[in-house]
Amino acid sequence: MSIITLTTDWNKNDYYIGSVKGAICSRCSNVTVIDITHQIKAFNIFQAAFILKNCYANYPKGTIHIIGVKSDYSDTHKHMIVQSEDQFFISTDNGIFSLLFDEKLIQTYIIETQQPSSFPELDVFVPAACRIVNGEQPETVGTKTESNVRRVHLQATKEESVIIGSIVYIDSYQNAITNISYDLFKQVGNGRPFKIYVQSNGNVITRINKNYQETNPGELLAIFNSINLLEIAINEGNAAELLGLDTNSTVRINFK
Repeated sequence: MSIITLTTDWNKNDYYIGSVKGAICSRCSNVTVIDITHQIKAFNIFQAAFILKNCYANYPKGTIHIIGVKSDYSDTHKHMIVQSEDQFFISTDNGIFSLLFDEKLIQTYIIETQQPSSFPELDVFVPAACRIVNGEQPETVGTKTESNVRRVHLQATKEESVIIGSIVYIDSYQNAITNISYDLFKQVGNGRPFKIYVQSNGNVITRINKNYQETNPGELLAIFNSINLLEIAINEGNAAELLGLDTNSTVRINFK
């Protein structure tokens, strides 16, 4: 059985989701459709890339991912199929593929269309996905290309005794995930004592938790999460809401 996933910024109540799922069922037999999320902020390819990048590896070979975020066609942003690690990704070449795969080896194919569609997920992405499900190779569905639009992740910066990072994602528990990796923390810190300043000098953390319950309910904490990024949280609380955090809020680590 083939799998097609959907990642969009449509919210839950629009007819778009039902239309796309119906079209998939009509065109492809024996397919499971999985909703990764439809709660992406409008046009936010960085959020979409963060979510998909951190979950697609758990899907089996042959999975096809349709991404419906900022999907309008233009001469510079064409519809595209990307093959990576035996999975397929169909979206508009708006920079999201570079955010998803960094420097990984990928194969890219432009989907030729007769005329732009106001609903490319339905009119372009579903037919392309179902052609692959039905046994076609991506090179027969699209035209191979060697280029795609580049976007750059916001990177944490480092000095001898300081790391300055940013919050890149806020999850459903209002935990704030930063772009500071465990490897960077170890490299700069080298075992030294530290203070983590969250947005201001008034929110200070001096240790890294191994689990959330090491800190009393209602207290601020820092933890390296399942994807090895520094996360700011409040045990049984809503850190982002209570501290006024959003994506791009600053997190600074000073090492002694």
